[in-house]
Amino acid sequence: MHGNLMGLPLAAMLAFVPVAAMAADGPIATPPDQMRWGAAPPVLPKGAELALLSGDPGKQGDFVMRLRMPDGYRVPPHWHSMAEHLTVISGTFHAGMGDKLDTASGTALPPGSYAMMPAREHHYAWCTGGPCIVQVQGIGPFDLHYVNEADSPRAQATD
Repeated sequence: MHGNLMGLPLAAMLAFVPVAAMAADGPIATPPDQMRWGAAPPVLPKGAELALLSGDPGKQGDFVMRLRMPDGYRVPPHWHSMAEHLTVISGTFHAGMGDKLDTASGTALPPGSYAMMPAREHHYAWCTGGPCIVQVQGIGPFDLHYVNEADSPRAQATD
């Protein structure tokens, strides 16, 4: 299944996430203790939280969001229609390329690291060293397509 977030617009998926940043018309300055976290959209495996910092990932234009994941969290191989820019804020975020999640390969990215995943490039990720926070930036509309449909949390929910 293709389309925004496996056929569901990200804007609809974010309806339950605090989205004060979406309405901003001017400068935004948000200290970490004032970021509003909510459950990540169900296109991601359970356990992650998301904070939208600016923009609207469901629409054309720039967006910035943070994803907070528990230690051991994994995102199966997937791809996006747009380039994805990642900055590691905390924990060790691992990124690998390919169609199979392989924790023996990939690159360990400690806090302060940056990675860019080109559009349509198959990649996967996992966290170690405690909870991870990763800042995700891009030009929307944002979408996520699993390489193997069986890896989609939506597919697993129907099993």
